[in-house]
Amino acid sequence: MGILSGNPQNEPMHYGEVFGVWTYLSGAKSLIAGYQTFINHAGDDDLRNFLQDSIQTKKQEITQVENLLKANGVGLPPAPPERPKADLESIPVGARFMDNEIATAVSRDISMGLVACSQIMGQSVREDIAAMFGQFHATKAQYGLRLLRIMKEKGWLVPPPLHMNAPELAYV
Repeated sequence: MGILSGNPQNEPMHYGEVFGVWTYLSGAKSLIAGYQTFINHAGDDDLRNFLQDSIQTKKQEITQVENLLKANGVGLPPAPPERPKADLESIPVGARFMDNEIATAVSRDISMGLVACSQIMGQSVREDIAAMFGQFHATKAQYGLRLLRIMKEKGWLVPPPLHMNAPELAYV
């Protein structure tokens, strides 16, 4: 039996785990405020519903991560205040985020979240932390697929140029 082979909750977190988990928590709290703002700007019902579901999922993640950090004596990052609800029509058209811009930004956030979860999983020594972020990763992958489908249905997806014909290579 090694020093880190017992109950994971009884093992200390190493500095990399603390930093990764704390940073993830800080980002998740900020994303909630951003998504609340996006809801105020979104005109599409499917996009608004997606954002609301994302916020609920992030709140559940935040609870789990805060409990982990508290149990390990780590101070929590501050959270931005909740955003008030606004009337879409009161936001001037030129100052409003467009639905396709919102979807693209959220798609980027999901991609970065997948990388963050993978990094935390890879550096974790504690199995419970790796498993928690594995769960978060799987959920993000599902949300990414859901958003991709919405973006395709709405015509918001702008793919990079398709590479149909590769040039022939000249051999010397």
